[in-house]
Amino acid sequence: MYPEKFQESIRKVEAVRAANAAMEPPRMTADEKDELLRKYHPDYRESEFENLIIGENKGDKVPHELAAMLQAHSRVHEGDVDLSNPDYDTDVLIIGGGGAGCSAAIEADEAGAKVLICTKLRPGDANTMMAEGGIQAADKENDSPAQHFLDAYGGGHFAAKRELVYKLVTEAPEDIKWLNELGVEFDKTDDGTMITTHGGGTSRKRMHAARDYTGMEIMRTLRDEVLNRKIPIMDFTAAVEIIKDENGRAAGAVFLNMETDELITVRAKTVVLATGGAGRMHYQGFPTSNHYGATADGLVLAYRAGAKLLYEDTLQYHPTGAAFPEQIFGALVTEKVRSLGAKLVNCDGTVFVHPLETRDVEAAAIIRETGDRGKGVDTGHGKAVWLDSPMIEIVNGPGTIMKRIPAMYRMFAKRGIDMTKEPILVYPTLHYQNGGVEINTDCMTGVENLYAAGEVTGGVHGRNRLMGNSLLDVIVFGRDAGRAAGQKAVTLKTPEKLTLSHVSAFEDEIKKAGIETDKVSPKLLPNYLRNDMTRYDGPKIQ
Repeated sequence: MYPEKFQESIRKVEAVRAANAAMEPPRMTADEKDELLRKYHPDYRESEFENLIIGENKGDKVPHELAAMLQAHSRVHEGDVDLSNPDYDTDVLIIGGGGAGCSAAIEADEAGAKVLICTKLRPGDANTMMAEGGIQAADKENDSPAQHFLDAYGGGHFAAKRELVYKLVTEAPEDIKWLNELGVEFDKTDDGTMITTHGGGTSRKRMHAARDYTGMEIMRTLRDEVLNRKIPIMDFTAAVEIIKDENGRAAGAVFLNMETDELITVRAKTVVLATGGAGRMHYQGFPTSNHYGATADGLVLAYRAGAKLLYEDTLQYHPTGAAFPEQIFGALVTEKVRSLGAKLVNCDGTVFVHPLETRDVEAAAIIRETGDRGKGVDTGHGKAVWLDSPMIEIVNGPGTIMKRIPAMYRMFAKRGIDMTKEPILVYPTLHYQNGGVEINTDCMTGVENLYAAGEVTGGVHGRNRLMGNSLLDVIVFGRDAGRAAGQKAVTLKTPEKLTLSHVSAFEDEIKKAGIETDKVSPKLLPNYLRNDMTRYDGPKIQ
């Protein structure tokens, strides 16, 4: 039950619920969307960005928090480790144990390569595990990869690398089949047909789901396959530098044991970066839906090794993060809630945006509603809007919420809120790293033998990502990266001379540029102590 301060607003929402459930809000025009984004989306707040002074992206705009990490001192230097006698040898080194890392490991193993996964936390501690709503694939009769391409490319503001989007959408049906055969329990009708729904920005129902546990179910299946193949995993082991050979090719990495602070060296013929996102950087003070280890490590590792970043200035703020109660502040409220019929309404119960616009448009509309329009609900730690979840059962019938989004129901029920009868309060939460390390169609970065896949990369989604394309991304490009890295590794000799000279060279760049900093990177874990300026302080946009 909500406290008394919310009851007047809830009564207004209830009074117009039936009418709102029956209405179809108008879609915005392209010009209206552009104006809304320029004025209200966090990516357009120039004061929150700065230009890089050194590195492959010198002159490019990035968030202040990321610039501090990209231009920081390394955690390890030449002489700190004995590279002539590495602790481990492997053909393919996978850095990261989420969806992309496990997909890559499976395919590299299939290619006949010796594989090692090293992950900062436990295998499966990743944003993949926390994805809820679904995974896209155009595998129905009324759909096609071409239509999927148009949705994804347009949804990313026509900024994505076309060749990567092509791979994403054309490989999607086969990868859904692959996941299904591995054992992912997708939602199906009685005759075995996969159930598909709409997502924001999609022109067809192509969202495949496992209730609202989709990422968890996919991660469970991938992790089981890795374990069944007996692929070794080093957990609680964070990568702190890429190792190169004498020809400047990636040849392994230096790791930090998170429990003992011991430095560990791994030599490899090829390396796959699958380190995930950056939500725990809390850009612009936003809360986040991301797992605890999402601190942009892969961007730092790749950048210091000489790889280029792409669209590193664009982030996705999921429009519906939980805004009340405070215990779940920032937690993801899946887009599936809206695809099932719930609409966003303000404090007066007025629907102010179509529920299935693209995520950046939805987020900007909420920020406008709670800001300039003054129609937000005061939660005590910021403004929010209502997501009128009881509409779902008006539209689809009683029992729909427990059947289709049980995780959402339970998250709120534990806090005394029954979303079948009461609306829920939401506000944008930092959700996804749209930009990242630039890759080609073989998933190789600008550093030879250094591959990347998943959220650490840039170019697949352009400047905005559609729902369901992130889980697809980690499978498509995780598999592709592992396949390419594995096939190449089996043809290569073990690197002989290993070096961290690029780390020393980067340190020289810092000095020559006159950068004065006491920061070291990668960040590894967030720090929420009161004296740490990177702690969460609440959104600056209200």
